Amino acid sequence: MPLRLTPTFRAALAASDRPLAGMWVCSGSAVATEIAAGSGLDWLLIDMEHSATSLETVLLQLQVAAAYPVAPVVRVPGNDPVTIKRVLDLGAQNLIVPMVSSADEARAAVAATRYPPAGVRGVGSALARSARWNRVDDYLAAAADHVSLTVQIETAAGVAAAADIAAVEGVDAVFVGPSDLSASMGLLGQQSHPDVVAAVHAVFAAAKDAGTPVGVNAFDPAVAEAYLDAGADFVAVGADVALLARASEALASRFVTARVESDAPRRDSY
Repeated sequence: MPLRLTPTFRAALAASDRPLAGMWVCSGSAVATEIAAGSGLDWLLIDMEHSATSLETVLLQLQVAAAYPVAPVVRVPGNDPVTIKRVLDLGAQNLIVPMVSSADEARAAVAATRYPPAGVRGVGSALARSARWNRVDDYLAAAADHVSLTVQIETAAGVAAAADIAAVEGVDAVFVGPSDLSASMGLLGQQSHPDVVAAVHAVFAAAKDAGTPVGVNAFDPAVAEAYLDAGADFVAVGADVALLARASEALASRFVTARVESDAPRRDSY
C-alpha cells in the first residue's frame, strides 16, 4: 500500500501565520524526545553536532516523534555528504547543516540532499526508511519535495555572505547561532553583546530580502522575545539537557543548600 510522508519544516513555515517555537533535544534520549514532541511546541532540533547522538538514536527519536504533530529537524555534525545521505536515509526530512559561511558551502549542502543530476546524494531508498522501503510512490522523482534544508550561519564570514547564502536555490531557511557567532567575533560567551545582536539582525535583513525564512537560537526568554519582535520566523527557546540541569539545580537549592544553611547555626552551637 502506498504511503505518504509528513509535510516538511519548509511547509510548516510557509503555512504558519506566526513564528514557530521549538527546542533542542541533545540527550539522545527517545523518551526525552517523545516528552518534548507532545509538549505543543512546533519543532524539535535533534542535535548530532554537540552531543553523543548517533545514527541509531536519531532513528529512534524520529520514530517516536512521528506520532506527534511536531516537525523534527536533525542537525548533522557538519557539511558532509556521507553523513547527510545516511541521516536522510534514516527518514529525516528536515536537516540543519551547521557552520555554513559561504554560498559555495550552502550549494554543497543542497547538493548532498539531492539525487543526481541535481546533486550527489547516493541512491538507496529501496533499502531505507526515507522511502519507507519503496512504499512511497515516486520517491526518487519527488525526493526534493520531501526534504527541507536549513543552513546555519554562525561565523563572521557567514554574516558577511548571508545575502548570497540565503539566495542559494534549495536553501529553505537560515538559522543563526549566536554562540559560535560571538566566538567568531572575538566575543566568546557574549551572545547578547550589541555587536553580536547587530550581526544577527544583519542576517535577518539579508534573509528577508532573499525571501528566505530565518530563525535563531535564544534560550533566554527575553532575548527570544526580542528576536521574535525583530522578525524571526522560528526560534529555538530551550534544550532538554538545559531544562533538566536548571530544574535539578533548583531542587538542590531548595532541599539541600537551603536546609544546610538553616541547620548551620544549630550545628555550631554544639
